[in-house]
Amino acid sequence: IVAVPDLRKRILFTLALFAVYRIGGHIPTPGVDPKALNELANQLGNTMFGLYDMFSGGNLRQMTIFALGIMPYISASIILQLLTVVSPYLERLSKEGELGRRKITQYTRYGTLAISLVQSLGIAIFLERQTGIAGGLALVTHPGWGFRLMTVLTLTTGSGFVMWLGEQITERGVGNGISLLI
Repeated sequence: IVAVPDLRKRILFTLALFAVYRIGGHIPTPGVDPKALNELANQLGNTMFGLYDMFSGGNLRQMTIFALGIMPYISASIILQLLTVVSPYLERLSKEGELGRRKITQYTRYGTLAISLVQSLGIAIFLERQTGIAGGLALVTHPGWGFRLMTVLTLTTGSGFVMWLGEQITERGVGNGISLLI
């Protein structure tokens, strides 16, 4: 590492983006009471919530801005790979080389944002409906469309940012950034 400046630069860049990812894992989503959320997370630890929380690196338990993690990107990527087999247009794109790969990557990004929108709206509605269950505490301080919109915007933007971090690590860092973030 000391002898090769380019490698040192890439490793330091990767570590810096990991630090950004970890910092984002501590920034809470607005409008959610952390004490009530912790109580609910303890109650739902052995359910599907606990499993998804594990895949998000504990960010869902704390309801951070990166609560969705990189999972929407992975889902979109798998969906596009499956559609490549079914759709003649996507199959042609995959065989066009670099230009086709870029187009499929762009579709994957759009799919990631669409999946993030749906998942974050589901999480917002779930959090509103759990009010009063978590030890009698209200999970959401001001429920309604304002909270839902803020949560959708926050979680979707967080997921898009995590996707961007992964792509930056792949391009200018060391290894496959998405895999490293997982």
